[in-house]
Amino acid sequence: MRKRALLIGVLITCFYFLRAQKLVSGSVNDFETNEPLEDVTVMLKSGGTHSHSAHDGNFSIKVSKFPDTLIISHIGYELFKIQLNGENNNLHILLKEIEVQLGQVTVNGSRSVSGQVMNVDLKMTPVNSAQDLLRKVPGLFIAQHAGGGKAEQIFLRGFDCDHGTDVRVTADGMPVNMVSHAHGQGYADLHFLIPETIKDIDFGKGGYYADKGDFSTAGYVNMSTYDRLDNNMVKVEAGSFNTLRTVGMFNLIDNNNQQQAAKTNAYIAGEYNFTNGPFDVKQNFNRLNLFGKFNHQINDRSYVSFQASTFNSNWNASGQIPDRAVEQSIITRWGSIDSTEGGNTSRTNIALKYKYRISDREDWQSFFYYSKYTFNLYSNFTFFLNDPVNGDEINQKESRNIYGFDHKYSKRSFFDKSDLTWESGVGLRMDDINDLELNHVYQRDSLLHRRSWGNGTETNLYAYTQAQWRSGKWMINPALRIDHFIFNYHDKLSGSHITQGVQATALSPKLNFSYTPNQQLQWYIKTGMSFHSNDMRVVIEQNGYKTLPYSIGGDFGAIIKPGSKLVIQPALWYLYLQQEFVYVGDEATVEPSGKTQRVGIDVSMRYQPVSWLYLDADVNYAHARYMGVEKSESYVPLAPKFTSTGGVSVKLPANLSANLRYRYMQDRPANEDNTLTAKGYFVNDLALAYTRKHWEMTLQVQNLFNVDWKEAQFETVSRLKNESVPVDEINFTPGTPVYFKAGIKVNF
Repeated sequence: MRKRALLIGVLITCFYFLRAQKLVSGSVNDFETNEPLEDVTVMLKSGGTHSHSAHDGNFSIKVSKFPDTLIISHIGYELFKIQLNGENNNLHILLKEIEVQLGQVTVNGSRSVSGQVMNVDLKMTPVNSAQDLLRKVPGLFIAQHAGGGKAEQIFLRGFDCDHGTDVRVTADGMPVNMVSHAHGQGYADLHFLIPETIKDIDFGKGGYYADKGDFSTAGYVNMSTYDRLDNNMVKVEAGSFNTLRTVGMFNLIDNNNQQQAAKTNAYIAGEYNFTNGPFDVKQNFNRLNLFGKFNHQINDRSYVSFQASTFNSNWNASGQIPDRAVEQSIITRWGSIDSTEGGNTSRTNIALKYKYRISDREDWQSFFYYSKYTFNLYSNFTFFLNDPVNGDEINQKESRNIYGFDHKYSKRSFFDKSDLTWESGVGLRMDDINDLELNHVYQRDSLLHRRSWGNGTETNLYAYTQAQWRSGKWMINPALRIDHFIFNYHDKLSGSHITQGVQATALSPKLNFSYTPNQQLQWYIKTGMSFHSNDMRVVIEQNGYKTLPYSIGGDFGAIIKPGSKLVIQPALWYLYLQQEFVYVGDEATVEPSGKTQRVGIDVSMRYQPVSWLYLDADVNYAHARYMGVEKSESYVPLAPKFTSTGGVSVKLPANLSANLRYRYMQDRPANEDNTLTAKGYFVNDLALAYTRKHWEMTLQVQNLFNVDWKEAQFETVSRLKNESVPVDEINFTPGTPVYFKAGIKVNF
């Protein structure tokens, strides 16, 4: 009898809550184009509950009492409010586009503030080059040291990531990092992207994100392209050093019906680049990019997107030059020791994305991709150290096919005083690498000696699951990821026909918290493990030892918005890396590097006191050291210590705008005992624009004050032609001198 009464009581209580609460659903679209708006913030005036729109603009939110007011906000759109009375359950909301302002950033437990700030940054300080794409990430520095065609060297959170070893880079979800690459592990060449096609840049620091796997120790970056164009565009730019750049972007479907255009659209974009650069040896840098994208809303629940791109580039490079050669006037800052350096590379991508809304609370996404990639690079870092007669020039080359897919399921559940979003995914990436080579050559044409030559396949299977539980002011995000790698390598120089194989598995748990007491403040703690894989030649040589060295890290930070015109994001962080040794593609050897730990502080600030003035600054400090060695020999070479980027953006009268940017890097150790120093620099760039409705004129000035600075620097043991003994010192690539580029853009 007592059990029956208890059961009746539970049923009555459940009925009460079900009757008192209601799920309000709806969709959010652009007022002019009727295009669905993704990631729109949806919140109740009464507080507590937040939500956001999906890819098709649909959203749902739990309302516990009526009446209430629903507040809809999105960067670049007018704030929208609607009264809820319990009857208007299925809403169709149209947002009007307005000028982007910092005041549109909202602090809540539902949407990333960093992502919102990035949207403002991209509008206030537009991207002007492919290099600017990575520079948009707060705290991330890049350096170019091979004629513009080679992937940039990346620095982040006390890491010299080489070309991507500890930063995961993707484009529209497609992996950019190359595993077991001819030049360096994790090589991330973003030059296949056309900057004008980039709509958003998503990033995160640390290894706290379940859907990010290999290389995401220091962080990740994802570039997202536009789904559709508002208009056609043609741009022509010309500048110093015989620089020429042209860009065109064109809609392929001429549809005057805005509602139909929002459902089906396609465009194509092309870019051509040429420059000789400031060097004595003309770079003759040529790059051609083509990109196309098609999107179709099949029905109310299904959406498909297809994209294809290709790029090809070739260039000459002056390489890295030794300090002594410049100091002794053997060459100028713009000279070279070996004038035959350079290379060529190409990449062709195709990708298909399918999204399906199972129900108002459930979504499915499938993503398939394929890449065809070639790489051919000629370098000479040591000059005549190993071969006093012919020189030490090397050739690194490869050809690969990349196959992959990713499936993701998400579901949102609502409870009495909380809600839960659950997401799980599985995927595969396989790299089929052919003729992975390191050769000793003479002036590109003559093969003197093969140092490494082989074929291999590297397969990564992965799965992850995570949950975001929100209750009132709290959010808890536990997650678990598992990655399994299969390495197979056939060494063509060994004389054996046997392919060697190794397998390894990495388990990466993560746990994140946030507390949002009000719309002016959010505290968060992020913790987690991640990893970076090692080159398959290392894995085979070491018989699987430290195949997937792991990292453990944590962030403690806050998001502070004391007023609508100011956003401050401070964070204190720690990161431990189990093993830093990597395969040295330039020498076909393993460079042993042990355990490291890093601790640092990041501070990001954005301030817009008036609508026409925008100020931003990012300040980063990192202390990086090897563990288990003498203190005097514990420095991590080239690890950035103190860096800062920022600028001022001004919208002047008469349709004029100006953007002054700076980047600063402090001196840092170039070797383990800090006896050599990589010199810091402070460089400023200026961009001016005159904008009308259908056209725009621009003027860019890089290195405004013509500073002599060293962009890339390395400790190198080298020997010049007439030297009897080698010298250990800094070799460097000089940073660009003052550089002018003017352009005109026409929209139609």
